[in-house]
This record gives sequence, structure tokens and C-alpha cells, in this order.
Amino acid sequence: MTAEQNSMGPARDFIGYGATPPDPQWPGGARIAVTFALNIEEGAEYSPLDGDPRTDTALTEGEGMDTGIDGRDLAAESMYEYGSRVGVWRLLRLFADRGLPYTAFACAQALERVPDLARRIREDEADICCHGWRWDKPWLSSREEERANIARAIASLRKTVGRAPEGWCCRYGPSVNTRELLVEAGISYDSDAYNDELPYWVEVSGQPQLIVPYSLVTNDCKLVPRGLQTADEFLALLRDSFDQLYEEGATSPRMLNIGLHPRMAGHPGRARGLARFLDHITAHDDVWVCRRADIAAHWKRIWPAPGGGRE
Repeated sequence: MTAEQNSMGPARDFIGYGATPPDPQWPGGARIAVTFALNIEEGAEYSPLDGDPRTDTALTEGEGMDTGIDGRDLAAESMYEYGSRVGVWRLLRLFADRGLPYTAFACAQALERVPDLARRIREDEADICCHGWRWDKPWLSSREEERANIARAIASLRKTVGRAPEGWCCRYGPSVNTRELLVEAGISYDSDAYNDELPYWVEVSGQPQLIVPYSLVTNDCKLVPRGLQTADEFLALLRDSFDQLYEEGATSPRMLNIGLHPRMAGHPGRARGLARFLDHITAHDDVWVCRRADIAAHWKRIWPAPGGGRE
């Protein structure tokens, strides 16, 4: 277990598992665990209608363009709306048709604004890795403000999906206080890390906390303008990542994170690449496609926190 965070936040660890990572012993002897993060953010982004100075354009077709618009950007708003109106339902069909699970990386406010989607998440028994109440930058908030935002998000999800989130991943990255506040709030695991392909334990306020790392590499953020352009390019990135880890998994199994945003991967020409990738992985034996909470529960059982403590 890595060192406890101090007043400057979590300690850095450049070594990790090094050359001898533990055997995760994935269920059924799987060579790889694949987990899909469906980012549900539409309706929780920065917007003048919610008191922000301007419309956010992150992960839209206009990202990186200087439109010169102060205040509401109606074009960007409609690109977000595509995600909740069309894109998310297409992605959910791809998973449902193949009987595959997913994790909802959900902003609480987004689910409040699309009750049918919250209902679908409950029906699918998807787990929740909370993306916060709405988009914010925790490092700009006081400790008390961040604590209140975490509590508000948890209370909201209890109403919309009927339970608190299992995990947490800040939309714009954590503050130096976030991990302590998540432990305080009883969040089971933290995904605000991009530094490994296996879960690991850290010590936070004298308690063990499980980190289930995420990735921005095998993520449709690569599809923003001037990034990957075609379904085949997206497929190649995902397929090659899977094939490499599957090959290594004969002796050293790992996990593969796939990040999806309905307003990006939900468009037809991009969803086609995802569909081909889903068919590629399901054609292989010894693959565990699972929810993020399943990985956390498995790790706690096979590799419990050193010295016991909080579960």
C-alpha cells in the first residue's frame, strides 16, 4: 500500500508494482478484464443557463475552435443534446444486443434531467462511478464546498438510480482534498488515477482506499476534431490495445478501460467502430467483460487491503 497523503495531497509513486505485478486471478482464469465507462454528462456541462459564464465545448465537434462567442453557444449546446437524445441510446443498444455490462460514469445532474436514462441504468443494473454533481473544478473549491458537492451528488443519485455511487472520478480531475472526502463519504473506490493497469491500495487518513485506474488513451476523446477521424481508426486503437494485453495476459493479466461519450462515440460512423470492437473481444475466450464495481469487489476479495481495515 502506497504512502498516506499529506497536506499537499496524495504522495506520488513512480514504482507501483514494477516488474512483478500481482496475478489478479480474474474470474474463470480470464487473461484480461475489459470495462466500459459510459460517460453520462450531457446536461451537467458548463452553461450560462446554470449560472456559468459560457457554454462548454469539451468533446464536441467544435472543440478547439475559437467561435468568439461569449455566453451561450447554441451550436455546442445542441451537440451535447445529441448525446442524451440519440447517442446514448445507440450505445446502449450495442451493449444490450451483445449482453455486455457497462459502468455509468454519471454526473448526477445529467441523470436528473433525463429520467428515462436513470431508469434504464437501474434496469441494466449498471454500477455508478460518479462524475460529481455537475462539472466543476474541485481544486478551485474550498474543502467544505467540495464536501457539500459530493454529498449533493450522492443524494441526487439515491433519488434517480436508487443508491449511492460505488466509485468516483472527477470530471476535471481531483483536488488535494478529494480522496480524503471520498473516504469520509464511504465511496468504495476511486478512479482519479491514470497510472496503472491494475487496481492498487493507498492509505488515506489512516484508512485503506482502493484505486481502480482509468485511461484517456483507449477513450473516444481521441475522436475530437483533428484527432482520430474514422471508425476504423478508433477500432484499430481499441483492438490493438486489447490484443496486446490479451497476449500479455497469458502470463500477466491486466485490465483495459474503454471510455465512451454518447455525443462522440454515439454518432453512427463512430459507433460502427465500437460495434466491431465489441464483436472482436467477444470472439475471444478467457475475457472478463465486467462492471467497474465488479473489479473493485474482486480485488478486495483476492487482494484485500494490507492490514485489513475499511472495505
